[in-house]
Amino acid sequence: MRTRRIRKIKNLLFLFLVLGYSLFGQDSASVKKDTVKEVDVTDLLRKVFNKPPPKPASQAQVHFAILPTLSYNPSFGFIFGGKLTGGKQFGDPANTDLSVFALEAFYGTKGIVSAQAKHNIFIAENKWNWQGQWQLAKYGLLDYGLGTGNFKTKGGFSFDQYPVKNADSSFPISYTYIRLSEKAYRKLGKYFYAGGGVRLDMFSNIDDIKQTTAYNTPHQRYSLRHDFDPNKYSANGFILAVQYNTREHPIRSYGGIYADLGLQFNQKWMGSSKNAIQLQYDFRKYWSLSKKNPENVIAFWHWAAYKLSGVLPYLEMPSTASDPYGRSGRGYTFSRFKGPAYACFETEWRFPITNNKLVSGVCFLNFQTASDDFNKKVFESWEPGGGIGLRILFQKLNRTTMCIDLAQGRYGARGLFFGLGEAF
Repeated sequence: MRTRRIRKIKNLLFLFLVLGYSLFGQDSASVKKDTVKEVDVTDLLRKVFNKPPPKPASQAQVHFAILPTLSYNPSFGFIFGGKLTGGKQFGDPANTDLSVFALEAFYGTKGIVSAQAKHNIFIAENKWNWQGQWQLAKYGLLDYGLGTGNFKTKGGFSFDQYPVKNADSSFPISYTYIRLSEKAYRKLGKYFYAGGGVRLDMFSNIDDIKQTTAYNTPHQRYSLRHDFDPNKYSANGFILAVQYNTREHPIRSYGGIYADLGLQFNQKWMGSSKNAIQLQYDFRKYWSLSKKNPENVIAFWHWAAYKLSGVLPYLEMPSTASDPYGRSGRGYTFSRFKGPAYACFETEWRFPITNNKLVSGVCFLNFQTASDDFNKKVFESWEPGGGIGLRILFQKLNRTTMCIDLAQGRYGARGLFFGLGEAF
């Protein structure tokens, strides 16, 4: 017990040292001047088809980028879809951040279907910031139980969020899912915001595919132990949050800090199956390394959520890639590691490859940790992942890139992961 406490104290000290250095090492975005002309995919297409240069874009114009997606899993079939991101300026760029919109939809040949919309909107002079996520889905995931450090079975190759072959230790779950999340922040100082909102997560028609009368899956055992209906439940609550933001760009930042901390209060009177309080935070830090190429960046990301009281439904627990944009923990599939308390640390080096900045590269490393439902605590065991990737500049006006990452984790987990915009 004493050894465990000492180890936990050391882990917490390490965490505070890392965050403290990041917070005080650079308290505002100091982006270096770009001296190289950028070329994006639109410029190449215009050259191929001999089209004239575009007229200067107005601040009110919306700039979009779209990426088709494809995945496969034996339990959910072939999955086809697309991702779209856009940016628009709602005020003077000198004092108003770019507003970002994202849409995603996909269809699976075995009944998986999803549509979701996300937004991060700043009105003139950043007086208000609105963040939201709406999703309606018939969804599926491969569950591996709770906690980290418990897995021995070898995994396999993944194509985006699903492996092409299920491991014997995985438990496919399909379910109907509705998420409605909205937060509003009021500007209180140059970089500080405070606000709140609501989040409604509703799960129904839960099909635990390996569940039988003679065998209970991890989801079934947890649900019965905590008096949840294994077929449906909800986690609905209100949020109080604060934000500190010096990022000079929301899609591909070259400098600054983004920190968001919130408390979510799940309440039965709001339709939640159980009462619970959860602490969630998102911390990001960027350092530009070059005057000639300011997108040569070292970036650091820490995303975490901790249950403080009450009980969370099984599928609501924080997990791999359950951050708002589903990009954490590359090297592992969606929801591979989960628990009542979960944390992910990630660092990335971004660098240009071609002189015109059309193609750039990344090297990244991440660590995940999660508690279980019994004695294992968060920070006791870690699951590392890492890899390399390419970035193709789709839209230079809003810095949108197509991301292709080759990532490797433990237990044979590896795969290709795709996205629009940087992972963080």
